[in-house]
Amino acid sequence: MSCLFANAQTRYTAWDSLALTPPMGWNSWNFFEAKVSEQVIIDMADAMAANGMKAAGYRYLVIDDHWVAGRDKHNQLIPDPVRFPHGMKYLVDYVHGKGLKLGIYSDAAMLTCGGVTGSYNFEEQDARTFAAWGIDFLKYDYCNAPEDVATAFSRYSRMGDALKKCGRPIVYSICEWGQRKPWLWAKAAGGHLWRTTWDSRDVWESHDANLTGIMEIFRQQEHLAPYAGPGGWNDPDLLMVGLYGKGASSSVDGRFKGCTAIEYRTHFALWCMLAAPLMVNMDLKRISPEVLQLITNPQLIAINQDALGKQATTVLQRNELQVLLKPLQDKSFAVCVFNRAASGQSFEIDLKKELDLWQRFNITEVWSGKPVKALKGTLDAHDCAVYILKPGQK
Repeated sequence: MSCLFANAQTRYTAWDSLALTPPMGWNSWNFFEAKVSEQVIIDMADAMAANGMKAAGYRYLVIDDHWVAGRDKHNQLIPDPVRFPHGMKYLVDYVHGKGLKLGIYSDAAMLTCGGVTGSYNFEEQDARTFAAWGIDFLKYDYCNAPEDVATAFSRYSRMGDALKKCGRPIVYSICEWGQRKPWLWAKAAGGHLWRTTWDSRDVWESHDANLTGIMEIFRQQEHLAPYAGPGGWNDPDLLMVGLYGKGASSSVDGRFKGCTAIEYRTHFALWCMLAAPLMVNMDLKRISPEVLQLITNPQLIAINQDALGKQATTVLQRNELQVLLKPLQDKSFAVCVFNRAASGQSFEIDLKKELDLWQRFNITEVWSGKPVKALKGTLDAHDCAVYILKPGQK
């Protein structure tokens, strides 16, 4: 099979032009885990295509761990024959027929986190297999692998090189949980996105270093903005939005009961400001109208998918208020005013004195979609307000 990535004379190769905006989609992990199956993916594809998510920009359906049954006599990966009775090519064709893309999972070791067959020492063969199936996205984990950075870079580079040669453009998601600072090396290893933290849990704040809540993860993004941009994204893990404590790993034996609607709203808005991949993992067949409206909000998605590809940075902290600023391609700005406090508070932000924005702007408040004259209002605990500031006439 001829390689799609051979034209080095162009400014962007096919590989470099993948993931020019953060990937948007769905992942099977927290809700379905080891119960992921052909029928689950078909159901999620049907729902995504019909409920407005596809129209809003969601494209990827990613099969996480537990899909592998082992290798055949030729060492080719075999999907579990009970849960994936027609094989992966059949499922890929079904998903592609819906105008969507299919992702898959493996690990840079002999065994995955779930204890099934990984891709270590079979990188080129597995990459060719994924390409032959028509896979569009690979999440590559790091369980059961050595802890040092050099080995991680080597193993991730081996799969990155294999994907580049496989004959198909496959988005490469590096998932080593941020422990070896992948933002410094993951793009050089071929990655299009790289996890920055441990797995997210379905709780606002866990107060547990090993079970990271939404706020623990958010704080860890503070100094990573310089490493994000078109073709390479900081990945603060899956969105907990809409799980409401129903994910097994995300809720850890029922310990975490989920977040409030306000907290999920802020969670989604913050991930959009961070130019993070938007990967939900709830049951799309049973998504509530309120959650669907949130995750398909066109203005928030436009902020996330803005072609300039800038991750928001904190420009003001005052009285438990945190203000994030994200430059946009058309010279506009997205501003998020976030109330970190456990109680409500009022705010009024001076654009010139506090944000150093001195030109005139036409301001739109995202939740209402209405124009406003200033950044002021009242926020409930853990709530946020998001604004679009478009340069006005002089």
